[in-house]
Amino acid sequence: MSFADLGLSDELLKSVEAAGYTEPTPIQAQAIPSVLMMRDLIGIAQTGTGKTASFVLPMIDILAHGRRRALMPRSLILAPTRELAVQVADNFEKYGTNHDLKMALLIGGVQMGDQVKALNEGVDVLIATPGRLMDLFERGKILLTGCELLVIDEADRMLDMGFIPDIETICSKLPAQRQTLLFSATMPPPIKKLADKFLSNPKYIEVARPATANTNIAQHKVFVSNRGKRDALRRLLRSEDARTAIVFCNRKTTVRELNKSLKRHGFASGEIHGDMDQSARLAELDLFKDGKVNILVASDVAARGLDIKGVSHVFNFDTPWHPDDYVHRIGRTGRAGATGRAFTFVAPEDAEAIENVEKLTGGAIPVYQLEGEAAADSGDERKADRKPSRGRKAKDDGKSDGGRDEKTARRSRKAESVEPQDKAERPARPRRDGTKPPANTRPESQDEPGAWNGPVPGFLSVSALN
Repeated sequence: MSFADLGLSDELLKSVEAAGYTEPTPIQAQAIPSVLMMRDLIGIAQTGTGKTASFVLPMIDILAHGRRRALMPRSLILAPTRELAVQVADNFEKYGTNHDLKMALLIGGVQMGDQVKALNEGVDVLIATPGRLMDLFERGKILLTGCELLVIDEADRMLDMGFIPDIETICSKLPAQRQTLLFSATMPPPIKKLADKFLSNPKYIEVARPATANTNIAQHKVFVSNRGKRDALRRLLRSEDARTAIVFCNRKTTVRELNKSLKRHGFASGEIHGDMDQSARLAELDLFKDGKVNILVASDVAARGLDIKGVSHVFNFDTPWHPDDYVHRIGRTGRAGATGRAFTFVAPEDAEAIENVEKLTGGAIPVYQLEGEAAADSGDERKADRKPSRGRKAKDDGKSDGGRDEKTARRSRKAESVEPQDKAERPARPRRDGTKPPANTRPESQDEPGAWNGPVPGFLSVSALN
C-alpha cells in the first residue's frame, strides 16, 4: 500500500514524497482514511509508530478548505508536554509546505505576547499544552466555539500528569458537533471513560499490544547498588561505545547531579528536565541533535514526544516508578527499523518496580553482568545490609563501639590523626620559665585547675615497654 491509496491530495503526496516516505505505517494506513471520512477515532499505538503523521496528514487536507477567524482556531491539538507539542508543529511545517495553513504553538516557557498575536491574526491549527491553553482561555484571549476538530494526543500521559480535569473543561467549551481523535499507548479506565463521554461512535484502531516494547531493542537489566550506579554507567558508556545515548532519571535533582558527574569524568553530556525554561531545553536538544553532546541526561518530561534519529542506547539510571514509562523511555532508541540497546539499573529497593515492568512487557528482562563488578557490587550491598558487629564502629547509627557517641569518636579520630605518637613516648612540654620538667612528671594542665603537677609516684609511672 502507498500513501496515494489512502485518499490524500496530490499536493500533500508531494510533501510526503519530499520528506522521504513512500509507504504508510500500520497506524497511518488504518487511521488516515477514517479521519478523512470525518469519523471520530481512538488510536492505540506506542510512540515511534508514525502516530503523529496519522492525524497530521489528513488534518492538512481537511483544513485546506475554510476560512480563518481571529481568536477562533479551526482545530485544536492537545499534547501533554512542550516537547511533544513542538514535534507535532514540526510535522505540520514539514507536510504543509504546499498548503496555505497558519499554525500557532501554545506552550509554557515561551512569552505569551507572540502567541496572542498569532491568535489575533487567526489560525487553522492550534497546538497547545492544557495548562497554557486554560491560562489564555481564562484571560479571554481565545475562543473555542469555532473549533471543528479536536485531537487528544498521548491521553494516558495526560492522565499521569493530572490533565484530565482540564481536558474535560476544554471539551465542554468546544462545539458539540465536531470531530474528535484520541491517541494513547494504553487504555486505562479513566481514559475509556473520557472517550465514552466525548467521542461519538469512534473507529477503534490498535496496531500493537498496549505497552509492548519494540523488538528491535535489546533490553538488559543490571543489578547494582545505589552507590555503584555512576561507576556502572561510566563503564557501560565506554564498553558499549555509546555513540548517542539518553540517560533517564526519576528525579530532576538526579538529572542535574549526574550530568555534572559525567562532565567531570570527561563525557560530553547535557541535561533536560522540567525546571528548565523552554528556550534552555530546546538549546540542549539542539546540541544533542547536532552531535555537540552525545549523552543527554533526562527526566521523564523528555520520555515522550522526542523524535531524535540515531539514538543508539538508552540507560535507565533509575528503574521507572511507572511501568508504562519504561516502554516510552526505551522507545527513544530502535526507531524506524534501526536496532538499539537499553540498560536498566536495578537497585535492591527496585525489586517491585522491575517486576511490574516485566509483567507489562510480558517477559523477564535478561540480566547483564558487568565484568569485574559483580563481586564488588554484591559485596557493597551485603555490607550495607549487614548489622555492625561488636567491637566495630557503627557509623550509620551514630554510635561508636564501647558506647561512645559519634562526636566523641570523631574527637578521638582527630586526636589520633594530629598526634600520632604514643602518649608515653611524647617529649615533655617545657615549663613557663623555660626549664624542662623531670621525665617522670606530668606537664602542666591549664584545663584542670588544682591538678597534681608534682613528681609521679613510681608505682603510677607507665613504661612504653609495658
